[in-house]
Order: sequence, then C-alpha cells, then structure tokens
Amino acid sequence: MFKKVMDIFKVKDVRHRMLYVLLCLIIIRLGSQIPVPGVNRNYFSEWFASQTGDAFNFFDAFTGGSFSSMSILALSITPYITSSIIVQLLTIAIPALEEMQRDGEDGRKKLTAITRYLTVGLSLFESIAMTVGFGNNGLIPNMDFAKAVVVIASLTAGSSFLMWIGEQIMEKGIGNGISMVLLINILSRVPSDLASLYEQFVKGKTIARGALAAIIIIAIILVMVVMVLLLNGAIRRIPVQYSKKTVGRRVVGGQSTHIPLKVNTAGVIPVIFASSIMSFPGIIATFIGKNNAQGVGGTILGILSSNNWFQWARPIYNIGLILYIVLVIFFAYFYTSITFNPLEIADNMKKQGGFIPGIRPGRPTSDYLTKLLNYIIFIGAVGLVIIAIIPFFFNGVFSASVSFGGTSIIIIVGVILETVKQIESMMVVRNYRGFLNS
Repeated sequence: MFKKVMDIFKVKDVRHRMLYVLLCLIIIRLGSQIPVPGVNRNYFSEWFASQTGDAFNFFDAFTGGSFSSMSILALSITPYITSSIIVQLLTIAIPALEEMQRDGEDGRKKLTAITRYLTVGLSLFESIAMTVGFGNNGLIPNMDFAKAVVVIASLTAGSSFLMWIGEQIMEKGIGNGISMVLLINILSRVPSDLASLYEQFVKGKTIARGALAAIIIIAIILVMVVMVLLLNGAIRRIPVQYSKKTVGRRVVGGQSTHIPLKVNTAGVIPVIFASSIMSFPGIIATFIGKNNAQGVGGTILGILSSNNWFQWARPIYNIGLILYIVLVIFFAYFYTSITFNPLEIADNMKKQGGFIPGIRPGRPTSDYLTKLLNYIIFIGAVGLVIIAIIPFFFNGVFSASVSFGGTSIIIIVGVILETVKQIESMMVVRNYRGFLNS
C-alpha cells in the first residue's frame, strides 16, 4: 500500500493534481470558518442547538458544520446538486434539452452552463429565504435592508464559489470535483460525532462496559461500510452476442460481451431525495416559528422527524419511518427510469446486430431488460433502506445522536472508491508503454 502511494507521487502530473486537490480542500475548510457579516455566530449556534427536531441536521451534515456556524459557505454545494438533478429531469420533459444531451461535447457544455445559471438562481432564492426567515426570528441582530443584502450576497457568493472550485478540481485535479467538496464537508463532522459517541457510551463507564460499547460502535460502522462496498460493487451482467457479418472481404462481429447493470443503479440519490422531502416541512415550520407546534401540526412534524423513529413509547411516530422507506424505494425506481432506457438500448443492440441469447431482438429484449431491471432496482433499494435506517435505529433506541448516518457513509465510500479508480486510471495511462517498447 505504501509503495503504491509512493509510486503515485513519483509521477509529476499526478502529484501536482493531487496537491492541487489538497489545496482546494484546505481552502474550503478555511472558508467554512469565515462568518457571514452581520450575523452573531454564537447566538445562531445556540439557536441551532436548541432545535429539538432534525430538520436542519441533514442539511448541516452536508455543509460540514458551515450552516450551524453560519459561515459564508453555509449553503455548501447543495444548490448545485439540486440544479444538476433538476436539469437532468428536465431533459426528459423538454425536447430541446434532450437534443443538447445528444449533441456530445457541445451539448454537454450548454447543459453545464444552464446548470450554473440555475445554481446561482437557486442559491439566491435560498439565501433570501434564510435571511428573511432568520431575520424575522431575530437571529440576525438589527436587521435592515442593507444588512440583508450583505447576508444574501455573502451566502450566494459562497455557494457559487464552491461550484467554481468543484469544477476546477474536475479540470485540474483528479475528477469528481463536486463529490470531493461534499466528501470533505461530511468527513469534517465525523471526528466530532465520534467524540460525542465516546462521551456518551464510553467515557465514565467501567472498563468492561466502555470496551464493549467501543467494540459495538466500531463493528456497526465497519458493517455499514462493508454493506456499502457490496452494494456499490454488485453488478448483474447481461450476456450479449453480436452476429457475424461480412464487410468487403472481412468477417467482423461475432464477439461476446455483456451489459453491466449495477444493483444500486440510482446511487445515493433516492436517500437524498427522501431525506430532503422529509426535512422540508420542518425547515418551513422553523422559518415561520411553528417548529414547536402542538396538536395535529406538531404530530405531523414529529412523524417526519427521524429523531422520533424507533421510540416504542410513541409508536405513531414510526409512520414516518414507513413513509421514508416508501419514498426511498419510489425514488430508486423513478431516478433509474429517467437515466436508463431499456428501449433505447434494445434498439441500439438491434442496429449493431447484437442480441441477448434466448431473447429476440427489439421489443422482447426491451421487455426482458425492463423486467430484470425492476427486480434489480428493488434489491438495491432494499439495500439502501437497510443502510440508511441502521443509524436511525440506534439514534432512536439508544439516543445516539450523530450527524453522519447511512447517507453520509454511502457518499464517503462511493466517492473514495471513484477517486481511487480515477487515480489508478491516470497511473495506467502514464505507465503504459505498449507492446512495441516492452
């Protein structure tokens, strides 16, 4: 392992790219410490800690604590992620965007530009909503128009800066720029969460109980990491055979290949969508000062809060857990349906003379892929649900309140695996000499 790391730093271009990424990540963490002008950070942190629900915990985990400390990077990269998903969804509904998607590099550049503009617009909208909402609650002292403009401009500029630095990592670093920004934010919260677990379950206990608690905590984390690795690496290979054909005097084709269908086809998107939808009503209620509502409204907010799940004294709140599971499975099917088109794949195979053994080309192939895909999606969605609700179970039963959970672990493991693959591909390209020089 050490030798491989040393080999990586021996290659000048790869070394410069990795150091560039490291510099960008340091800048991001430094930026998360710069406060928004005109905001009392201590007062805001106390207000955030006083919130009994988890409406903002999911968002704060993705910002690396920048939101709870109200830094200029409080919005983090989430507006860009949302904009990318929106543009991807619109390519299905708007023919012009769908045509851009098929135009290759030029179309990709146009879609990227649209995503950037949408990110700035969404950042501006969220900045205004946060400024007005917090200002009405007295969290921004002496609120006036000039101070509001400064706060809005700071938050919007911070989110736009993260979008830009993510793209710079993509071009001048080792790829996955936006994912790297998200990764460093999530990782920055892990030490404090582990310290909280230590304070709650290990410190002050007898040696035997403390050691047992530590072993259980480490085992749970390792099991979740292994489950994520298995889920990300699981692939169903569909065999494809290409028929032979004569071109001039040559016979081409006849090779065998396969279509790799990932079990977790939608990645972490279903969990992010489900968590966002479940958290949204609580965020709105907090902005308008109704987060401690009683009666039906309070019960609904309690059902949507994952802090109340798996608490057997209040079983009605577990309705939210059932709703969460349904949403994860729904979005797994929905997102896969817009990113994977069995009919298009079947048509392309037919044009190229390919077929799945035992399945006729054309519509039967499309039906076969759809049926198989539905089965695979369900397995992947169930795996996502299990990984996502394990932290909820321990939070509810043992009151182990931590910001990182199944979603964070899925993102951490996924981004690290993809980054390692990117580095390995760079090393292969630079070390490959070809058979003539061997």
